[in-house]
Amino acid sequence: MKVKFLLPVLLFTSTLMSGQRSMNEGFQLLESGSFEEAETYFYSYLETDPDNKTAQICYGRAVGLSGEPTTAIELFSELLQEYPSDFEVQINYNEAYLWDKQYSTAKPLYEELVANNPSNFGALLGYANTLSNLKEFKSALTWVNKALMLQPNNRSAKTSRKYIKLGFANDYLTDKQYDIAERMLKDIFTDFPEDKETLLNLANLYLITKNTASAKSTYERMAKSAADSIVALNGISLAAHTGKQDKEALNIARTAMSKVASVNDTVITNRTNERYIQALIWNSKYKEADKQIDSLERRAPKQNWIKALRATLGMYTADFKTSLDSYDAILLDDTTSFDGNLGKANALFASDRIIPAYEAAYKTLSHYENQADAQGFIEKLNSLHTPVLEEKAFYTFDNGKNIAYGNQMSSSLPFSTKFRASFSYEFRKTENTISLNKATSHVVLAGAEYKVFPKTKLKTVLGFYNSSFGDRSYTQPILDARFQLQPMRLQNLEIGYQREVQNFNADLIEREIVMNHYGLNYNISTNFNLGWYTQLMHTRQTDGNTRNLIFTSLYYNVLKSPALKVGVNYQYIAFKDRLPNIYFSPEQYHATEVFADIRGSFSEKTRFMLNGATGFQKVENDKQSPIFRVEAGVQHQLSNRIGVDLYGKYSNIASATAAGFEFTEIGIKVKWAITKAPLFNKKLLALK
Repeated sequence: MKVKFLLPVLLFTSTLMSGQRSMNEGFQLLESGSFEEAETYFYSYLETDPDNKTAQICYGRAVGLSGEPTTAIELFSELLQEYPSDFEVQINYNEAYLWDKQYSTAKPLYEELVANNPSNFGALLGYANTLSNLKEFKSALTWVNKALMLQPNNRSAKTSRKYIKLGFANDYLTDKQYDIAERMLKDIFTDFPEDKETLLNLANLYLITKNTASAKSTYERMAKSAADSIVALNGISLAAHTGKQDKEALNIARTAMSKVASVNDTVITNRTNERYIQALIWNSKYKEADKQIDSLERRAPKQNWIKALRATLGMYTADFKTSLDSYDAILLDDTTSFDGNLGKANALFASDRIIPAYEAAYKTLSHYENQADAQGFIEKLNSLHTPVLEEKAFYTFDNGKNIAYGNQMSSSLPFSTKFRASFSYEFRKTENTISLNKATSHVVLAGAEYKVFPKTKLKTVLGFYNSSFGDRSYTQPILDARFQLQPMRLQNLEIGYQREVQNFNADLIEREIVMNHYGLNYNISTNFNLGWYTQLMHTRQTDGNTRNLIFTSLYYNVLKSPALKVGVNYQYIAFKDRLPNIYFSPEQYHATEVFADIRGSFSEKTRFMLNGATGFQKVENDKQSPIFRVEAGVQHQLSNRIGVDLYGKYSNIASATAAGFEFTEIGIKVKWAITKAPLFNKKLLALK
């Protein structure tokens, strides 16, 4: 928030006007803000009366306020040598440094001035404004209050106090002391009831704190004219989006668009067009948004706000190259642009270019110190590259009287944005309460993940599986290797090989069946909410059997918040050899189901997920039988670094287990971020 400097010309000309009626025209030019005309006037006056101190002061003010503060400083410096103890010369000399934005130089000059003139209103107000421009708002507020004690109804001093409080409130907002910031803003209404600028700042605070109801009511308060009503509608639309009510946001934006033609204000018209297109994008109406942006580009191709809209559309449609090009174009025009710098950081992150994303975020902070969105973005990047330890405890049972329980401890250790290592240990104990067969297994794994290119990764996990049952035991090596990439926009492909030991129940563990899976997973998304996922897998087992599996899912994203997805799944399984007495191994198995998946949040720290499906399965020539599965989970973030997840799942789908029984699992996970920042944080900080 930039705090304006307000020290009126009237303050200094009023004392000069007495006895100087021949200069009244010049005084009026200064008071009305016609500084260039005033400069001409006093220049001419000084040609006839070059030693007139009042004319010299007024000429210096006119020069400085018309855009030449350095020249004004020189003029007042010369006057100060001639009149070293003259208050009017001193205060104008001090103020000239404010015009030239040399606030640090002005500060000690004003300190001396108020020390020598503690009851002078102009000196006190000038010092307050100096401190305000130096963002020393606490001291500035003290001094402007002293000035107002001398002149309680002075509007200029009240205006200065308003901007000091706006700046002070912004500092509290940056420090996330939201209650104090709110009180500071509301206090401004004592001097300026329902001040529009203050209402906008108050509404912005409510948006940041996700208090959308208060944000909406605050915008409504400023709707006192046709123009302000449109500004209010634009704000209410943004508040609706912040509150995840995108349809409402679009309806309000359309209302604003229908009214803006009656207002002859280019800024408001542009902002209304901007909000309308944003609302179209929020509601996935990408073609309509694209047409609107095309129309604006033809009318005003060089406007940065239009480029930002093009970039936003690219982010929502996964066209990140277009977004980057647009943000770069913005930064060519304005290297300090907030939208350009932080927008570019987000586009680089979406393109999986992490180091450049950090650089762009740090650049944003170099222009906007402690800016909340930029800090939050860096925190998000850090959380993705911070060492994590996860502990999982689980218990499973089925209607074949098999039970299992155990725990798994895993860790992920990113050593750079391209490479991370992983380690895990799992203990599992299984038992059949009818046959009384028991088995204990231990799985130790070590993995590595390397990003070959952006959005192209190679993952490898090596380890061993050890199982003991009765007086026997064995150890088998296990391997999991995957190659993941995005061949085209909105597409994901994974090719993998996995070697694992069948460990569903004690009987199968005892048989030491090793499975070698060769698989391909492919997902394609669209910008119209439809998606298609397919899995192909061929398995060769050490008992000589083979299995082929096809799973395909056509789904539709119904809602964004909560995220609701519905679809149809189909699964086909075929084994070469039927071994029904040992494990589920039909020659043909078909399953078709409809499913729904919903994910959302109860609060800022508590999230939930619920996934359910139902349909029919057919095993070989048997009659169709109904199937049902459900999975639910609740995750709560205890702190910034610790989260707890409770989950449970049930399935009666034959392919869900090796034996075709109904299956239930419940468990708890605890996730802990081991460090506050990435292990390579020093290298990241060096990017600043």
